[in-house]
Amino acid sequence: MKKVSTLILLVTLSFTLLLAGCSKADNSGNNANTPAAETGNNSSSNSNTDSDSSSDSNNTATNAPSTEPVEDNSSQQPGNTNSGDGTSSNPTPVSTNDQVAQISNVTALRLADSKTGWVAGSGQIARTDDGGAHWKLQYSGTKTINQIFALSSTKVWATIGDSNAKSLILIQSTNGGKSWTKAGTVPNHGFLHFTNDKTAFSGDAMTKDGGKTWTTLQTPGKAIGEVYFHDASNGWAVQHVNGRILFMRTTNGGKTWNTVMTRKSEEAPNNVIIRSTGTNDAWIELIGDSGMSQTSYSLFHTTDGGKTWLPAIVKNGAGSGPAPGFTMDDPSVPKGMASSSPGTLYVVNPQTAIMGGQCQACDTPNTIMQTTDGGKHWTIGKSQFSGYGTQYIAASDASHIWFISTDAANAAVLNTSADGGKTWKKVFTFKKPQSK
Repeated sequence: MKKVSTLILLVTLSFTLLLAGCSKADNSGNNANTPAAETGNNSSSNSNTDSDSSSDSNNTATNAPSTEPVEDNSSQQPGNTNSGDGTSSNPTPVSTNDQVAQISNVTALRLADSKTGWVAGSGQIARTDDGGAHWKLQYSGTKTINQIFALSSTKVWATIGDSNAKSLILIQSTNGGKSWTKAGTVPNHGFLHFTNDKTAFSGDAMTKDGGKTWTTLQTPGKAIGEVYFHDASNGWAVQHVNGRILFMRTTNGGKTWNTVMTRKSEEAPNNVIIRSTGTNDAWIELIGDSGMSQTSYSLFHTTDGGKTWLPAIVKNGAGSGPAPGFTMDDPSVPKGMASSSPGTLYVVNPQTAIMGGQCQACDTPNTIMQTTDGGKHWTIGKSQFSGYGTQYIAASDASHIWFISTDAANAAVLNTSADGGKTWKKVFTFKKPQSK
């Protein structure tokens, strides 16, 4: 009996020890899972931290503009990562004034809307989304930016090249300037304008593949200044033949040209500028002789395809002589034109145009006037602006106008108007021009 009791005791003790070991093993497993879960949370937290770091890194990259395109059409490094509306998922405070401090020797200005636009200068392109108060550098290169054209706040193009270059590099952005790629070339220095993503015109050249290839359109020959094509069918040109100025139009892409107006003018215009905002709309500026810090000029407008023409502006000068198409004592000359020389012409629509004026003998040489009735009447702004260089004008509508006055020795200044030029606000001063 004693042996049986001892055996039972040993079995009971062994079973107890076995249960204790199993319980310890289970507890040890549970304790191992606990730090793993915490590590998982920490890993998630670290992941968020890394994400923030990555965002900071990306936002730092925002400060780095796209660089000059290479010849193999490869995409360039991204510029600023802001969306087209000027917002970012992870905004980082940026000293935009420091960025745009590189912009001097302004060469181009373009708006997408009343708040969004681009300016170019010294090989750089910068964008604003707050009406010009702040700018972000988006592109930086070594060659001159000639023109900027935008179809929207996301689709924008620019031409690059020196004034003596036969053709220009064409770059494009489809994300508002965050990144730029080489789209092709432009065969001349004409006024570049796109009608859709693929079709564009520059002087007598047209592309249907976004700038990769260009077709030369037929022109009437011996045209003064640039021939202008509004679209693939409709174009305008000016000739001077036998003492008469001829306005010519094509409706079949240059295959045939018809004279739609003739006007006696003993002297041929020295230059012609043509703009159009509709199939039957054309604004034609004729620039005459210069003398005594004056330049004579005239501006004609048609809204019916050239059947009738309005002499919208005529400016004679005692030193420059009569405006092209007129005489010094012509009774039909509109009176009250303020400027002694023409500035920049910017056409918004068939009814609205803005015309800059310059007086090289004046202390504040720049003025602006606007028409909202197709050129019948003009409102001459009371404000005058400094700067003896090229004017740059852009407008999103009849009310919102931007004006940059430049000077060879002093910084370019951006002034904007929200009431059609009645009042102006000085918004931004760029860097003092670099000596060439």
